[in-house]
Amino acid sequence: MLWSLSICFLSFVFLFCMAMFLVMMGFYFIMSDIVIFIEWEIFTLNSSSMVMTFLFDWMSLMFMGFVLFISSLVIFYSEEYMLGDLMINRFIILVLMFVLSMMFLIISPNLISILLGWDGLGLVSYCLVIYYQNVKSYSAGMLTALSNRIGDVALLMAIAWMLNFGSWNYIYYLDVMKNCMTMNIIAGLVILAAMTKSAQIPFSSWLPAAMAAPTPVSALVHSSTLVTAGVYLLIRFNSVIVENNLGKFLLLFAGLTMFMAGLGANFEFDLKKIIALSTLSQLGLMMSILSMGFPKLAFFHLLTHALFKALLFMCAGSVIHNMKNSQDIRFMGGLCVQMPLTVICFNVSNLALCGMPFLAGFYSKDLILEIVSLSYLNVFSFFLYFFSTGLTVCYSLRLVFYSMTGDFNSTSFHPLNDESWIMLKGMITLMIMAILGGCMLSWVLFPSPSMICLPFWMKTLALSVSILGGWLGYELAKFSLSYDLQTLKYYLVSYFAGSMWFMPFISTYGVNYIPLMLGNYVYKSFDQGWSEDWGGQMIYSSSVEYSKMVQWWQNNSIKMYLISFVLWFMILLMLLLL
Repeated sequence: MLWSLSICFLSFVFLFCMAMFLVMMGFYFIMSDIVIFIEWEIFTLNSSSMVMTFLFDWMSLMFMGFVLFISSLVIFYSEEYMLGDLMINRFIILVLMFVLSMMFLIISPNLISILLGWDGLGLVSYCLVIYYQNVKSYSAGMLTALSNRIGDVALLMAIAWMLNFGSWNYIYYLDVMKNCMTMNIIAGLVILAAMTKSAQIPFSSWLPAAMAAPTPVSALVHSSTLVTAGVYLLIRFNSVIVENNLGKFLLLFAGLTMFMAGLGANFEFDLKKIIALSTLSQLGLMMSILSMGFPKLAFFHLLTHALFKALLFMCAGSVIHNMKNSQDIRFMGGLCVQMPLTVICFNVSNLALCGMPFLAGFYSKDLILEIVSLSYLNVFSFFLYFFSTGLTVCYSLRLVFYSMTGDFNSTSFHPLNDESWIMLKGMITLMIMAILGGCMLSWVLFPSPSMICLPFWMKTLALSVSILGGWLGYELAKFSLSYDLQTLKYYLVSYFAGSMWFMPFISTYGVNYIPLMLGNYVYKSFDQGWSEDWGGQMIYSSSVEYSKMVQWWQNNSIKMYLISFVLWFMILLMLLLL
């Protein structure tokens, strides 16, 4: 009875009921083509009114429903995952604040209220990343917070530029902005803000670092909240971005992010970081299709990705939990024998990520790749799309072969079990959604079927690169101690690809080096140099010199005293006479 009234259970019930209601409302709104716009006047002062605005359309309602559905299951899952934590109430309240910030961001057609949610996400994510209080978490939290501050500043500047239109309700001005000189500036600032939040190149290094947070937080952050905020903002601003050349730059950076993350995941051995890099790869896919002018497709993939990515993280959390907090996939192996139910969920989500036909990921990824094949696109972007798809299957199968098959590679003292029923209930619910979610959403979002006519080789290209990537992943995973590891033969190449193209070093040491060097120079030349020579040291040395002089004066004979006495007497006399 005590368990049933815990904060986790109460939060789960409330969020789950809200999620079901909002998803149903979203379906109703899209079928009836309804949009509700609410303005709440908080106060009026001398003809200036403070108005809070909310936008309820099918997109915001459906996205809110998905966010609340995933967060409810994540909180339910946390009941057992965070069992040993004495401060679990504080943890759940932080997660609820996180979800509330995301709600603010989703329903706001106003840049000021978007900033409320945007900054709320940034601040609460910092608190969650440093939840396990150690040096690594603090460093990761600081990197996350400071990277996101760049986007916050860009959003503040966009708010300042919106003053040219007389209101911050951007939704009114999207058509006006297309033919306006300030359009490029506002669109550029919004893209910059979205790129920092969704961790596109060159702001990618914070995303794998944020894995220092507890796994339930990672499941929430990487599926439907923090990292998707940038994509959602660009979906709303899409008509402005496509009109100018900024979309081309976004396409390039998003494509490179997709490629870089897919390549890096093949050289990574940390279970959570592999999944984090796969999130980065999928974000690149969403951003790139968005930059080509297909916001509905990006939104479709955002929702399907949220389902299987949350499941993937929850399965990883279950594995880490049973491996006594070991995250290295080289110590795993044979998990399909030890934890069969968890591995089933893990494999379903992995196959959905790879785009296995008729799972959630297939409906959105395959549609995106076919639209790309149909679009007017240069060969470099085309290569990035399809090669990155192959890399996704490659690192997914590598992960499965390392962790699921073969022998158990850790010590025999790990009593692995699959009896964590609370965690399993959350995972199985999400697994059902990861299987059925894609087809249900495609029926609702695209009710009239569109014909995509392509040559046979282009139609089967996505399937071909997936099979090729899978074979490559299998070859990469076949290793034993007697083999020579190919990655060690080309160590510099592996180091470059595995460290996200040196991006974490550039955004940590690269940013720190020059200020620290200048600080050291200033400290030496000013604090220990001229200011010391003219300040403290000068006062000290001159005081010593004067003291020595006075001492010499005092150590002399009585004649000095008499002469000085006579001199003082004469001066006083002259003053009196004057």
